[in-house]
Amino acid sequence: MIKNLTRGAAAVSLLLLPLTLPAPASAAAAPDAASAVVLPVADAVAQLPVADEARAGYTRDKFKHWNAGLDPADGCNTRAEVLLDEATSAPDVAAGCKLSGGTWQSYYDGQEVNDPAKLDIDHMTPLAEAWDSGASAWDAARREAYANDQDAAASLVAVTARSNRSKADKDPAEWMPPLPEAHCRYIGEWTATKLRWGLSADQAEADALAVYAEACETTVVHYTPAP
Repeated sequence: MIKNLTRGAAAVSLLLLPLTLPAPASAAAAPDAASAVVLPVADAVAQLPVADEARAGYTRDKFKHWNAGLDPADGCNTRAEVLLDEATSAPDVAAGCKLSGGTWQSYYDGQEVNDPAKLDIDHMTPLAEAWDSGASAWDAARREAYANDQDAAASLVAVTARSNRSKADKDPAEWMPPLPEAHCRYIGEWTATKLRWGLSADQAEADALAVYAEACETTVVHYTPAP
């Protein structure tokens, strides 16, 4: 599946892409809406606007999910499409897009999972955190697009339910994946998601990201601004 390859390639590139950029960071910071932006993680973190957060008015149902996904004709919602894309061994698909079997690798904790029911689809930047960071000003259609974003490999990720629920709505100042080897990828994907959607970071979050970025100097962030 082509999109599956895109997801995997994007994730690996966060860790392995050499620090050879197509343009200076200063030139990449204000891209055309259709252009991909590539930055070393420290420079990407520095691009995040810093602002206080506000939770007032948030409810989870203000972000419609899961919707009919990228292919409404396939009978699978966004959750199922992400599971199909990220499977390392494809599950069986029954009527109504009921999945069984298959294998997934949860990168937060390094666990191999053989039952799709034991996986959550994590919003890299949780819905509540997105609301706090700017999504409260969006209309319902944009919040739905955010909550079902399969056009960026980093936005949605299949992980163990235990690790996702441990994360909850915490930012990197409050929670990091339990697997240390996942930290550089995680801060890269977190930062990419916030930049893609024009979301801010609070001061504690920005400070934590900057500290992690110092230890992840070979990590490269790439993102395309959301339409």
